[in-house]
Amino acid sequence: MSLIGLDVGTTGCKAIVVNLEGKVLGEAYREYPLTYPQPGWAELDPDEVFDKVQVVLKEAVERAQGADPVQGIGISSQGEAGIPVDADGNFLYRSPVSFDTRAVPQTERLGERHGRERIFEITGHALNGMYTLPKIEWLIENVPAVRERMERFYCFEDYIIFRLCGHAAIDYSLAARTLAFDINTKTWSTEMLADSPVDASVFAEPMPSGSVAGTILPEVARSLGLPADTKIVTGGHDQPCGALGAGIIRPHVAVDGTGTVECITAAFPEPVLTPTMRENGFSCYPAVAPDLYVTLAYNFTGGSLLRWYRDTLGQAEVAQARAEGRDVYNLLISKATDGVVQPMVLPHFTATGTPHHDPISKGAILGLALETTAGDIIKAVLDGVTFEMKLNLSLLDQAGVRIDVIRAIGGGSRSPVWLQLKADMFRRPVVRLDVEEAPCLGAALCAGVATGAYGSFQEAVDAAVHEGDRYEPNNERADQYDERFAIYRDLYPALADINHRL
Repeated sequence: MSLIGLDVGTTGCKAIVVNLEGKVLGEAYREYPLTYPQPGWAELDPDEVFDKVQVVLKEAVERAQGADPVQGIGISSQGEAGIPVDADGNFLYRSPVSFDTRAVPQTERLGERHGRERIFEITGHALNGMYTLPKIEWLIENVPAVRERMERFYCFEDYIIFRLCGHAAIDYSLAARTLAFDINTKTWSTEMLADSPVDASVFAEPMPSGSVAGTILPEVARSLGLPADTKIVTGGHDQPCGALGAGIIRPHVAVDGTGTVECITAAFPEPVLTPTMRENGFSCYPAVAPDLYVTLAYNFTGGSLLRWYRDTLGQAEVAQARAEGRDVYNLLISKATDGVVQPMVLPHFTATGTPHHDPISKGAILGLALETTAGDIIKAVLDGVTFEMKLNLSLLDQAGVRIDVIRAIGGGSRSPVWLQLKADMFRRPVVRLDVEEAPCLGAALCAGVATGAYGSFQEAVDAAVHEGDRYEPNNERADQYDERFAIYRDLYPALADINHRL
């Protein structure tokens, strides 16, 4: 038998067909466009997203060439974006996505109604206009069709599940991203919805991840080439789904995904709702794996800083990599100066992410001298991105989130040099995983548990997630990086006013 993991992102969707050992039998990806009707607005067309979902499901199944019959489909989804629908299931307005900023007044009123501290205690998320509830209130207040005809309001996981099987269900992790869900009772929050134009009845049924929402509709099964008894299964918010795909099923383990954005998803056994968590923007919400909670620590610049160096300063390395048939990033990293270097980089070349949440901070390279080499700057780039995540880890530790081991995925995990740097800087073992599409795999594992292909999440991870090389911290290097980190912590406060003026 085989399983499908579907990941519905902000700019595209991907499906993989895997066997029970986690081997990819077929995969497909399609993009869809975001539209920007006004400054600060960003929307998706839900029908267009579902059309592309059907394309990738069908194509992935065809590429698997019927190797094993598909047992179930699990859904991983972007957070926050939502879709108002009428009584017939037709959407009434395009979906505002996470970084759509139109709902500022509604967000401020939520803070006035409930208080920021109480909102965090209930939802596990610091008040922010990115979440779903203020977006719904904006739509009700400003779009007559939504106000008059809305019957249900879906996020993308429950919307896709509804379109595939006719019954809407949402898992706990994605429900928590709405700001309308009580993470303590795992129900829609009557307190958060008090004095709101939104009623709990508009939301989908909340279920644990790995629950069967229904059986695929016959006409959908025929069009996609799937068995008539294929089960449609709750997966989760993409980051917790990715954590499951990286084998995070026990507390005090984190996954570090280094791609365009770098994100550490840490798991722990009980809700951690301390002031330090709220003040630094660390969320706390149900994991996909049972009996766990997760938080996210992230840097929006992440691995894209190395791409910036490649495109701006690395033309010689690009030409060399092309001539030698090498990966340009591995070539760049191989030229990084070994050990501690004088320059330091503040990696805020986009926005900051946690813990600063400063959308207008800027990047900086400090400590340059005439003797500075290209290798020094490459090393400073790697150091800066890693120092930023070390800052997040230190604050999580202060908040009460213990992390003993880090599992590494994404493009950055292909570099032994970078993984050793992380182990040294973080003072924790770092284990590389050979996982290309962790959210898809996590969703597929949810489908496997729901359909009985695996007896438990533990069995699923043991079968499909495989560890690679392990990197232990070098204490001498770790001491050197701790000395540099004391300087790094002062960079953002020292430069914030100048960057804002710039």
